[in-house]
Amino acid sequence: MSLKFSCFITGTDTGVGKTLVTAAFLYALDRAGLPATGVKPVAAGTVLVNGEAFNDDVAMLADASGTSLPSEMTTPYLLREAAAPHIAAALEGVSIDAGHLLRCYQQVAVLTEAVVVEGVGGFRVPLSEQFDTADLAAQLGLDMILVVGLRLGCINHALLTAEAIAARGLRLAGWVANQIDVAMPYQEENVQALRDRLAAPLIGVVPWMTSPTAAAAAHYLDFSLLPSWPGTAKKADA
Repeated sequence: MSLKFSCFITGTDTGVGKTLVTAAFLYALDRAGLPATGVKPVAAGTVLVNGEAFNDDVAMLADASGTSLPSEMTTPYLLREAAAPHIAAALEGVSIDAGHLLRCYQQVAVLTEAVVVEGVGGFRVPLSEQFDTADLAAQLGLDMILVVGLRLGCINHALLTAEAIAARGLRLAGWVANQIDVAMPYQEENVQALRDRLAAPLIGVVPWMTSPTAAAAAHYLDFSLLPSWPGTAKKADA
């Protein structure tokens, strides 16, 4: 089986809505007739539910995925402590291995037609002493989607992240603005400033929602702006 779509979703920081946007991608792919698998290679922060470790982000991606693959493949490292991954891993005596992450992704890619990978935190979060999420993204070599959390300082954070993505030789295929500060002043002006400066299309602006869902977020995104989106090339040729 060969992949028909894949991407890596990163963010300007932690808590900016990467999981919501990743789930929206999975929902839209399923609606387009291409059941996809959500992958979160490293997740930190769990609670016990019925005796099993539970992580909100991992659960949301599993619910939005159109496939059902073992969690050992989709989230190879599920860490207990809600802390930076290298710290959470050290507390458990776990070593996050780059080779293992790559092998798990490759296993998933063989078993599904579309994969959406969500990073952890921002673009350069340490996973071990010599390996971070930017290294992981470069290792996978997927198109990048940047989630910008709309709050004061987001312009600087987004532009620096875009520069870091380019420095790793990766393509920023698109970006999503996600309103995380409902009272943010000059939101439209901030979004326009980024549209003028980022060399990638704005896929959409997700408004602040009291009960966010994958379907609701997907409503605000125009996935056809991505050149690799299933059916996009056919539309262009029509």
